Amino acid sequence: MMAKMIHPVKLYAKLLIALTVGLAIPILLSCSRAAGTINETVNAVSVQDTVATPGKDTLKVIAVGDIMLGSAYPSPSGLPPRQGRDSFKNVASYLNGDIVFGNLEGSFLDSGKSTKCKDTLGNSCFAFRMPEAYASIYKEAGFNLLSLANNHVGDFGNKGRKRSMALLDSLEINYAGLTSHPYSIFEKDSVKYGFCAFAPNENTVSINQTDSAKALVSFLKKQVNIVIVSFHGGAEGAKFEHVPRTDEIFYKENRGNVYAFAHAVIDAGADLVLGHGPHVTRAVEVYKNKFIAYSLGNFCTYGQFSLKGPNGFAPLMDIRIKANGDFLYADVVSVKQDKLNGLTVDPLHTAFWKIATLTGQDFPGHGLSFKGQRIAPSSQ
Repeated sequence: MMAKMIHPVKLYAKLLIALTVGLAIPILLSCSRAAGTINETVNAVSVQDTVATPGKDTLKVIAVGDIMLGSAYPSPSGLPPRQGRDSFKNVASYLNGDIVFGNLEGSFLDSGKSTKCKDTLGNSCFAFRMPEAYASIYKEAGFNLLSLANNHVGDFGNKGRKRSMALLDSLEINYAGLTSHPYSIFEKDSVKYGFCAFAPNENTVSINQTDSAKALVSFLKKQVNIVIVSFHGGAEGAKFEHVPRTDEIFYKENRGNVYAFAHAVIDAGADLVLGHGPHVTRAVEVYKNKFIAYSLGNFCTYGQFSLKGPNGFAPLMDIRIKANGDFLYADVVSVKQDKLNGLTVDPLHTAFWKIATLTGQDFPGHGLSFKGQRIAPSSQ
């Protein structure tokens, strides 16, 4: 059973300032969620000595990309049949691991209009509001870790963000990525995890402030066995399948230099980096023995998402890492989506071969093998 251990609230800026300048001062960490109070209890400099050795040798992380199970806005016609209960039925057997991760695109909220829409009817608007009851679908499917750092978590303002967090708390699903909740620390099966998530969007922890990101990762690494980092970054669509080594500007927005960001957080102590945002599959990389997935694509996105061409294919990754975070291998279940059948397993393994091709093009000399739907170091 997974137990939440630390629930940060409002001290992200103070924490990062202290870590960036290297001050050995007490960090405000221990939070009482019910009362909203925080106690000065942990010294970030000495806490490394308290991290116990993991209780298992190999960890299994299931990772997928964007998930949005249908939006009741601007009308209930955007919701799937059977109240979304069949969303994951064709991949249910694969959603089983120590960590089951995805990116939550949108909020859980039963009512309200979005201020981002062009008119009062919500026409020409991509604003995602899943019914609150849908939160339990994620729990029942096996998800225990979600990123809230993306461009749709704020579609319904602070009301949507707060209600989503309350529901995830009630279901004991860990999450991070908002400036009000930049990270989570939790334990499962005697392994202590730290998770943080980044995006270029308002009220999310910025992907474009690399020094702050490194400080946060370093802070987490002092307290846990495994640090998982998620980012929502990069330009969107079939024209942007490749990983450039520069900032990606899309609709006049800087969506980050995902290559530099991923390397920077690993330098700071991250053990696994999981990317999403482009809505297409991108390459993977192993850097300093740590695995990076640059984009996990559209996993389960009912309704308004485009599923044309490469947007309709994505990987479900079964990633195995050592207790010290080093990469062992990743088995890829290729999935596909269409408007008629929803999410299904792809027998042609399109996403796997797309990853293999793009990795060869973007990272020549990558030192990985792609055989039998498995990604592994060539030396294995």
